[in-house]
Amino acid sequence: MTDTPRTLAEELRTRTDSGLVGLLRTRPDLLNPVPGDVTQLATRAGTRASVVRAVERLDRFVLQTAEALAVAPDPCPYGTLAALMTGDAGDEAVAAELPRAVAVLRAQALVWGPDDRLRLVRTARELLTPSAAHPSPTGLGPTVAEATAGMSPGRLQEILAAAGLPTTHDPVSAVAALTALFSDRAGMAALLDTAPAESVTVLDKLLWGPPYGGVTDRPAPHLQWLLDRGLLLPAGARNVVLPREAALHLRGGRAHHTPEPLPPALAPATERDPQLVDNAAASQAFTALATVEELLKEWDLGGPPVLRAGGLSVRDLKRTATALDTTEQLTAFWLELAYAAGLIASDGEADERYAATPFAEEWLQLPDDQRWAVLVAAWLPATRTPGVVGTADAKGRALAALGPHLDRSPAPEVRRRALILLAGLPPGTSVPAAAVRARLRWERPLRGAGPGARAAAAPAGAPVPAAGGAASAPPGADGAAAEDLRARLAQWALAEAELLGVTGRGALSAHGRALLGPEPEAADATAAETDAAAARAAALLAPLLPEPVDHVLLQADLTAVAPGPLRRPLAEALGVLADIESKGGATVYRFTPASVRRALDAGRSAAELQEFLSSHSRTPVPQPLAYLIDDVARRHGQLRIGAATAYVRCDDDALLAEILADRRAAPLRLRRLAPTVLAAQTSPEQLLDGLRAMGYAPAAESAAGDVLIARADSYRTPPRTAPGPVPDGPPPPDRTLLEAAVRAIRAGDLAATAERKPVPAPAAAAGALPRTTSAETLATVQAAVLTHSALWIGYVNADGAASQRVIAPVRVEGGFVTAYDHTADEVRTYPLHRITGVAELADDAV
Repeated sequence: MTDTPRTLAEELRTRTDSGLVGLLRTRPDLLNPVPGDVTQLATRAGTRASVVRAVERLDRFVLQTAEALAVAPDPCPYGTLAALMTGDAGDEAVAAELPRAVAVLRAQALVWGPDDRLRLVRTARELLTPSAAHPSPTGLGPTVAEATAGMSPGRLQEILAAAGLPTTHDPVSAVAALTALFSDRAGMAALLDTAPAESVTVLDKLLWGPPYGGVTDRPAPHLQWLLDRGLLLPAGARNVVLPREAALHLRGGRAHHTPEPLPPALAPATERDPQLVDNAAASQAFTALATVEELLKEWDLGGPPVLRAGGLSVRDLKRTATALDTTEQLTAFWLELAYAAGLIASDGEADERYAATPFAEEWLQLPDDQRWAVLVAAWLPATRTPGVVGTADAKGRALAALGPHLDRSPAPEVRRRALILLAGLPPGTSVPAAAVRARLRWERPLRGAGPGARAAAAPAGAPVPAAGGAASAPPGADGAAAEDLRARLAQWALAEAELLGVTGRGALSAHGRALLGPEPEAADATAAETDAAAARAAALLAPLLPEPVDHVLLQADLTAVAPGPLRRPLAEALGVLADIESKGGATVYRFTPASVRRALDAGRSAAELQEFLSSHSRTPVPQPLAYLIDDVARRHGQLRIGAATAYVRCDDDALLAEILADRRAAPLRLRRLAPTVLAAQTSPEQLLDGLRAMGYAPAAESAAGDVLIARADSYRTPPRTAPGPVPDGPPPPDRTLLEAAVRAIRAGDLAATAERKPVPAPAAAAGALPRTTSAETLATVQAAVLTHSALWIGYVNADGAASQRVIAPVRVEGGFVTAYDHTADEVRTYPLHRITGVAELADDAV
C-alpha cells in the first residue's frame, strides 16, 4: 500500500488543523453549511461554483501556473510544470516564484498530490482546458491525440509518411509516433527546415493563439504542406488547429507568451513632505464636511421627490449640483455618501421625497473630526458606487443617483486594496493612478468574470492570420467588461479618497493609514472594527483641522469676511442675515435688502441686528451697513398682510393708492375696502411675494394683528437605517468559527472512517441491489472517475422502480453523477441520492 493520496479527500485528511483552517479562510463558501466530514469538504471544494470563486481570487502568476497545469499531462511532475513555465532558455524569476504559486494552489485545494504527481482538480481543469468554444489563455490548442480522435487510420498513415515516419497499422502507435516527433526538438527542427517560408509564416501567426483557423476547399500549397504533415489538424468542416505539441516546440517549451511572476512596480513615485500631505488631506476633509453640511442645508425644508422607479431625477441632480457649486458626478458622490452615512433618506410618504434624517441633526452637533469619522466609516465598506450614475443598466435605462442597481460588490475590496497599496509606500509618497490599477489587475486578473468568459489573450501586436490561413476569434466581452469595471472602481476609489481627505496630493495621509486599522491585510473588517479605526483616524485628524472662529471682519462694501470656519451658532445667524458670496479659506458674506428683510422676518429687530454685528465683528460696523439695516427696518412691516382671503393694511392711505395705481399689482386683483385696507383675491403668501417683487417690504400679521415671525421649520424623515453593503459572497469567518468547523469536520470524519466489528452479512438474494452508505457511494464513484473504471450500481428512479446498471462515471458535481451507461449505451445523469449502492467490477466484466 502506498502513502500517495488517491483522491483530494485523502489529501485533505492528511493536512494539519492549521492547513484546514487556511483552506476554509481563503474559501469561506465551503463553510456554508459546515461539511460533515472531509469527504464532504473535498466534494464541495470540487464543485464548479466554488472552484470558479477560488480561481477568480488568484493573482496573475498563480493563475498562469494553473493554466499551465490545465494543458500539462495529468498527473504532472513538477519538472514538467517548471519546463512549461520557464521554457527551454529558463527564467530565473519564474523558477523562483513557481514554488509559491504551487503552494497557493495546494493551500486552496485546487492542486493536490506530491510534487511528482501534481493534479489540478477536475473542475478547474475543465474551466481552464482549451477548446474551440473558449480557447485557453495560454493560446494552446488540443493535443495530437485529441485532435486526431476521429481521424481515419488511412489518413493517419498518410501524415506519418509525409512527415518521414514509418507507417503502422495501429492508430494508437501512429498518434504516439506523431506526438513524439512534435515533442522532439531535433526532429521538429529538421522537419521545419524543409517547410516553405509561407508555411512558417502561418505557424507564426497561430503560435500564441488562438490556434484555430479557417481553410478553403482547395488550400494553398503552403497550407497543404502543413496539413499533409499534421502540423495543422482538422478541427471541423473548414477549420484547422495547431496541435499543442507543435506549438510548444515553436514557443521554446513555454506555455505563456509573457509569464508575470512579479507584480508590476508602483512607479514612478513622487516624494513629498509627509506633513504637507497631512495638511492637504485635512484641508480637503474640512471641505468635504462643509459640502455635506451645505447639502443638508439645501434639503433642510425637504428635498426633491423620489422617482417612481427610485432615485433622483436628472433635473433635480442638476439643481442640487448648482446649489453645491460642483459637477453632477461629484454631486452624485456627495449624495451617495450622505445616504450611506444615514444623513439623508426618503420620507416614505404618499408623495415621497428625500430629506435629512433625524441622525443628521445629531451629526451636525458633533465635532468636525467625529463628523469626518462618520463619513469615512460609511464610505470604506460601501458597495453603492456613485461612479456608475448616468450609465445604462442591462435594459438600457440610465442609473439614477440614490436609485436602485448602484451596488457593485467588488467595490469595498478594490477600495481597501488601493489604500493598502498606498500604505505600503513611504509616508508622503504618491504614484500615478495607472500604476495602482496595473497592480490591482495583476492581483485579481479574473475578478468578477468566470474563466470561461475570458478569451485567449494574444500578446500585444500579435499578427492575425490572413485569408486562407486561420481566423482568430474576437475576445470575450464579459471578461473585458469585468476588468474594465475593476479598473474604474480603482480610479473612483482614489478620487473619492482625495475628496474625503483620506489622501492628500495622491499620497496616503497619517490619518488615512490609521483608517486601515492595525491589520490592513485582513480580508474584511467588521462594522465595529471599521468604526474603531475611523475613530483612531479622526483623533489624528483633529489637530490638523482649522479651529472655528467667533468673529468676522465687516467691510465698507456691505460684505463680511469670515477668516476661518465660524462657530455653528454664529454661522447659522449670519447665514440668515447675509448671503454667502464666495467660499474657501475665508468665506465672504454679502448684506442685501432681501437678506436683512429675511432676518427681520425671523423676529430680529434692527437694534438686535446692530448689536449682533458689533459684538461679533473685529471691525466697527460700517456706516453703509448700519444705514441699510435701519432703512429696511423702517419700511419693514409698514404694510400688513392678513387672510381675508388676503388683505393689505396700512396707515398711509397714499401708499395704498400708489399700490393700486401700479400696473404690476394687476395680477394680485386688489380693491380698496377702506382708506387704510385693500383686499386681494389671492393667498397671503402670493400677496407677500408679489408686493416684495414690486419693491415693497410688507410683513405678515396674525388674526389678532400681531406681526408673524417667519421662521422656517426643518423637515425630517422618520428614523431611517443607513443602507447596508451588499456582500460579495459569504462573510469571512472569524477564528472561532474556523476552529469549531475544523473540529466538527474531524469528528465527522472519525465517525465515518472508524473501524467497526465485522457483522456477517446476510446472503444477498439473486438480483438484489448493491447496498452502500452515501459516503461509500460518493467515494467509490469519485475514484472511478479518476481511474476511468466501470461500476455496478443499484438505482431507483422517480417512479420507485429499481434496476441494476453498469456505468462508467465521467463527472461528479452538484449531487449528480454523469456516466456512460453500458446498459442503455448512452451518456446519462443520475442523482446520487437515488443510487442505492455501488460495487466495483472485475477487470474483464466490461
